[in-house]
Amino acid sequence: MPQTVVPMVAYEDAGAAIDWLTRAFGFEEVAEERYTEDDRVTHAELRVGEDASIFVANPTPDYVSPKTHREDCEAAARWSSVPWVVDGLLVYVDDVAAHAERAEAAGARMLSPVEDDPDGGLRYRAEDLEGHRWMFVGR
Repeated sequence: MPQTVVPMVAYEDAGAAIDWLTRAFGFEEVAEERYTEDDRVTHAELRVGEDASIFVANPTPDYVSPKTHREDCEAAARWSSVPWVVDGLLVYVDDVAAHAERAEAAGARMLSPVEDDPDGGLRYRAEDLEGHRWMFVGR
């Protein structure tokens, strides 16, 4: 049965984002699911753990990432000044500390250190190379 909700995340350079997301966050590209048009990735699928996927693409040459948007928009810069995940993704991982270390080594902008989660586990928050926000929580 397919997962109930599949996040679809846009990137200015989806090919570079896929490479970075696999290196930094340990996602795995489903090789037969990458489609391109005019040197843009129009669809790709990343496997997240054993039971989830995220679709990644550059939907249009006019798309700008959250990082680019906040460079040109004062309101976006203000709401991005907090460390919270705004319009982001939450991913459950087995080893939060090791995951955070891997992400930071790959250049993720760390929004919080590994910290206690209100549910009793651990979590951390980070931005990817184009400013999308992610929260990783222990299973």
